[in-house]
Amino acid sequence: MPVLTFDQLADVCAEIMEAAGAPKQQAHVVGIHLAQSNLYGVDSHGVQNLPVYIRLIREGRINPRSEWSVVRESPSTALIDASWGIGQVSAEAAMKLAIEKGAATGIGAVGLRNSNHVGRLGHYTELAAQAGMIGVAYVNTDPTVAPWGGTKPRLGTNPVSYAMPVPGGHPILVDFASSVVAEGKVRAALARGERIPEGWIVDKDGRPSTDPADLYAPPSPSNPLSIVGALLPAGGYKGYGLAIVSDVLGGALTGWRCSVDVESGNGALFQAIDIESFSSRSEYDNRVRKLIADIKSSPTAPGFKEVLVPGEPEFRTAEQRKPGIPIPETTWSQIRTVGESLNVRDLPAA
Repeated sequence: MPVLTFDQLADVCAEIMEAAGAPKQQAHVVGIHLAQSNLYGVDSHGVQNLPVYIRLIREGRINPRSEWSVVRESPSTALIDASWGIGQVSAEAAMKLAIEKGAATGIGAVGLRNSNHVGRLGHYTELAAQAGMIGVAYVNTDPTVAPWGGTKPRLGTNPVSYAMPVPGGHPILVDFASSVVAEGKVRAALARGERIPEGWIVDKDGRPSTDPADLYAPPSPSNPLSIVGALLPAGGYKGYGLAIVSDVLGGALTGWRCSVDVESGNGALFQAIDIESFSSRSEYDNRVRKLIADIKSSPTAPGFKEVLVPGEPEFRTAEQRKPGIPIPETTWSQIRTVGESLNVRDLPAA
């Protein structure tokens, strides 16, 4: 399996995006975002998506030179139209604007519409936590998930994310799809030639399956992706409820679309909450510090060595992968093929 450093991976992605028409700075944003996802162990949102982005550029569904714009604004809110540019670029701009407004008014909320795939949602809420604020994000997307009690896709994976500063350490980082897993994790298992756990998907006939290929039309995954099975909601009716929340906040509220009408792309709502608008920072820090200590003091259940706080697995994986990030051979081969098609041939030996 190829192993590359973070910088190598980010540079490869940026070079290929630039060759496909993205301005240098925007290509750099995508490279950092994709490589960071792999660094954190969130491979579903990492470099395996690069060939998909290049295909969407070639089809005219991503305009790599398009620029986002603010179409509605108040002191604490804004609405951004991404104009079908690069999703990570407009989403990062949206969260940074929410941070700016939150610092000025207490809570900043910025909606995003007409956006391409924004990638790993935790990237944006972590930006708020790094600024000393609480970050919140909701995203909706095209239907791949069956509603609770159903067998055919009617909702997107519709993720949510929350990031909260922790004194002297990494933030508490909650970032998950409202489905059992993100679609990209099924695709990643397929690329590795692995089966998937029961309860992730049903096939085209609504039957439970552990074969990741059963989610897609043949050949699997088809290009472009065509979902014929369905992902299942996380936690049954609870994930189903969260999916609807993300659909309303990311889709209906922003003037975008709800999942059933989305062919591709994302609608999103980003929030940044100023802690000192509600509590002194020292009081907040003491409460969060005690909360984490209390959680970690719990006796462990069978099969567990310790109790982890949300975000710890990702930050620990990032430490482990500092020397090198493993990339599935299938994914690396696809990246090389795309790079060669754009005359990017000096990729690092992996």
